Amino acid sequence: MKKIRVIHYGLGPIGCAMARLVAQRSNLEIVGAVDINPAIIGTSLKAHAGIDSDLDVKISGSIADVLAHTKADIVVHTTSSYFDMFKSQLLSIISHGLNIVSTAEELSFPWYHHPEEAAEVQAAALKMGVSVLGTGINPGFLMDSLPIALTSISQRVDHLNIKRAQNASTRRGPFQKKIGANMTAEEFKIAMASGRMGHVGLPESMAMIFAAFGKTMTQYKEKITPVIAKKQTTSSFFDVPVGRVLGLRQVASGFSAEGEFCKMTFVAYLDNKEDRDTIKISGSPNLKVTLEGTNGDVGTAAITINAIKRVVQAAPGLITMKDLAPAHCD
Repeated sequence: MKKIRVIHYGLGPIGCAMARLVAQRSNLEIVGAVDINPAIIGTSLKAHAGIDSDLDVKISGSIADVLAHTKADIVVHTTSSYFDMFKSQLLSIISHGLNIVSTAEELSFPWYHHPEEAAEVQAAALKMGVSVLGTGINPGFLMDSLPIALTSISQRVDHLNIKRAQNASTRRGPFQKKIGANMTAEEFKIAMASGRMGHVGLPESMAMIFAAFGKTMTQYKEKITPVIAKKQTTSSFFDVPVGRVLGLRQVASGFSAEGEFCKMTFVAYLDNKEDRDTIKISGSPNLKVTLEGTNGDVGTAAITINAIKRVVQAAPGLITMKDLAPAHCD
């Protein structure tokens, strides 16, 4: 089987983890790497990402630079969560005729918050005949496409209650920072008001679920509160004294004309003893599924790379995980 030729775009902790995983796959081949950090442009991807192979790829500053000396099939895109920061990157990649699988949370189901931008990406992808997917462990799987798939054994679905609880001490530093670790309560409040902190993706997951069931979401409510340290708590990245923030609790509800159809709870803080995912489906029959061991960083790298073959094979356009044939580890 012909190898799928991959370019990595964005080489932070998650991007490097994905490069290491791709390097292990016999059906995938890394042919390029892109990052905007001038300190690493021109350096070895193998050295930067800690890849244990004979890979000979230098980090470039643009897709055009990579394609000047090689061809590719797909770009693994791992830069920003927010549409205003990654849209131009996507359009540039698409203009070169490359498929995209991205970890950008707001790309996982963009029609709810960013319909105009989604239409622009869709039009560009259709014009160039490529596919674009936003995925990850969450959004992309645990709180949306997995619950949707589980209802395949339901005769009727009345309500979904989905909870993701994480021990953030096991996650990378940028994630711990994003949930407010070591902030004061006032700093947390100010950061949340800026709209650039906390878990990104609950509205997208909610909208994907409503779309899957053919329901109109008439109202979306969300509340975010800090989890305050009651004892000194230390992670690999932060030393949090009593009274400062360990992380957050984020609760969202989606309503149709008939009332609340889905509730989502996202809890992530340092030294959280509850570290599991729980999906409850009320209907016929009532179902409860609990998963343990779903590390967000490991899972996001895995599902993104496992989706590559499906994205390359998919019809052109902007697609979501609910549209994609189920991926698996290969």
